[in-house]
Amino acid sequence: MARNWADALQSIGFKVSWVAGQFEPGWEDHRPSTVIPGLGIGESGPDTKELKDALVDADLVVVENLCTIPLNIFAARSVSEVLRGRPTLLHHHDPPWQRKELSHITELPPDDPAWQHVTINNLTRRQMAHRGLRATTIYNGFDTNPAPGDRKKTRERLEVDDSTLLLLHPVRAIPRKRVDKALTIASNLKGTYWLSGPVENSYGPDLENLLSRAKCPILRTSIRNRSDLYAAADLVVFPSSWEGFGNPPVEASIHRRPVVVGNYPVANELRSLGFRWFSPEDLGETQFWLNNRDLALLDHNQKIASTQLSLQHMTARLETLIRSSGWLP
Repeated sequence: MARNWADALQSIGFKVSWVAGQFEPGWEDHRPSTVIPGLGIGESGPDTKELKDALVDADLVVVENLCTIPLNIFAARSVSEVLRGRPTLLHHHDPPWQRKELSHITELPPDDPAWQHVTINNLTRRQMAHRGLRATTIYNGFDTNPAPGDRKKTRERLEVDDSTLLLLHPVRAIPRKRVDKALTIASNLKGTYWLSGPVENSYGPDLENLLSRAKCPILRTSIRNRSDLYAAADLVVFPSSWEGFGNPPVEASIHRRPVVVGNYPVANELRSLGFRWFSPEDLGETQFWLNNRDLALLDHNQKIASTQLSLQHMTARLETLIRSSGWLP
């Protein structure tokens, strides 16, 4: 989503440069203009002078979640001090109080009269207001007219024939993604479970234990092209217990795939936009759809995504905020 914001800012008229702790593979089109040691997760914080020098010519600074989730508290402190009194957008995804293991940290997010706070959902915006921080919600934006994927070739790569019911779980394997529930869904629907993301946060042993006891066939192949990923799937499963937003159900809707979505709080907020997603607690409804393939459901969800969560809609919201702050270039 940081790349989408960069594209949006460029369309508004800004020249965008990046400051990061390291260069991440896959970000070739948004290579950092400046790499500053100490900004990365778990590091000891950047050199303050080096940070000031990197930001000296910026008319507007966007801080992408660094001053929100305390994965490098030293960097968050340095960045917030350097940006005092300067036009700054703090883009918030994961405030500490939303994670039990981080909830003891109360100094984030920082605040300053010169800044604007942006949340990716209304739940976080209301929680921030309760803590005395005024924020604007700007939902994530999506390419709502992506290139079509190649179902046939992708399923050939996966060695899955077209008669196999393939259930895609497009996530990193961590506890809150609820791989256990996704496996149960796949088993009950008599399908093949496909986990397309990597395992993280020392979850490997638990994941292997779950997969070893699964009662359905399992795939663990990564497909980088998102269009191919969704084209190969018959159903997308996303039974998470918590997400700050949850991009896969929206992406699946854009790619005209039905989705089983958990009842985490922000999912219900997104459902209020009009999405018709299946519940993991009522697979009878999902099975009925799979038996009948009512395309009207796919038409409806695709339309909601296109009208409510497009890149154009996100850009318009961002431009309005920047204009009202007097920060347009």
